[in-house]
Amino acid sequence: MKIANKKLAQTFIQSAHLKIKRLLALAILPALLFALVFLPAQTSEAASGGRIGGGSFRSPSIPRTGGYRGSYGGGGYGRGYRGGGIGFPFILPIFGFGGGGLFGFLILMAVAGVIVNSIRGANISNLGNSNLSIQNNSGPISIIQIQLGLLASAKALQEDLRRLAESSDTSNSLGLQKVLQETTLSLLRQPELWVYSNIESGDVPFQAGESTFNRLSINERSKLISEITSNVSGQKKSETIAAANTAGEAGETNEFIAVTVLVASKTRLNLKKSQTNEGLQDDLRVIGAITANDLIALEVIWQPEGQGDVLTAEELVTAYPNLIHL
Repeated sequence: MKIANKKLAQTFIQSAHLKIKRLLALAILPALLFALVFLPAQTSEAASGGRIGGGSFRSPSIPRTGGYRGSYGGGGYGRGYRGGGIGFPFILPIFGFGGGGLFGFLILMAVAGVIVNSIRGANISNLGNSNLSIQNNSGPISIIQIQLGLLASAKALQEDLRRLAESSDTSNSLGLQKVLQETTLSLLRQPELWVYSNIESGDVPFQAGESTFNRLSINERSKLISEITSNVSGQKKSETIAAANTAGEAGETNEFIAVTVLVASKTRLNLKKSQTNEGLQDDLRVIGAITANDLIALEVIWQPEGQGDVLTAEELVTAYPNLIHL
């Protein structure tokens, strides 16, 4: 009897140890993913830069004609909304992810956050009124990020961006659409100077669009030591405190110019995302053709911008690890 009890105790202990190991593994995995994504890479001497952008994520009003019936088919949600809850099998497949690294992770987290909140909302609505409010669900929006590393001889691009920052009206969608079109045109005029590129895209629920876009924007802006030239939402800024902080030609030893274009659109774009010069030209044309009505928000960020600033090849690939050689 004692031997049997001892064996049972040993079996119980072994089973408990196994469960603990599994729990530890499940707990460690998110920590590892967090470290891989959020821990900064080796820092480099960043250059100052410029920024043009603006936009609005206000949800359009939806006319109310009584109780909610059927499913909401507009904006790409398909038949996700039903009765008193949300049909996740219909939502998950439509959110496509076209990139890796921080961009893909942020979009994935945005979708996951909306799903969690939807579950909570569905549970609450089941306790009370079964009608759903859809005023904050205007369909998924597409977020695109294109990054280019050009040879330093592409000085005309910097001059074009500087001129856009000075003259553009970024307080409305028409002005932002002009900035997007002129930026893509300026890039398309110098394909022989493209060295590195990366295009990422993903669709997120409207509720998570603004926060996701802002996080991506902040991530790119943090790569600059300062924003010398800036025109955002109609507010212009040009730092002239010291000679080292004025806009102008980069230093003689400068090697590259980095440009990031971040776009939020109401429509999903058909991008090739091929790592070839020709494929990149096609994608730039598609992005530049986004209409003012479909353009929700825009950010154009570039470096270097300060007089005498330098962006070396090592600093470029350190600050933009997802760039691929063309």
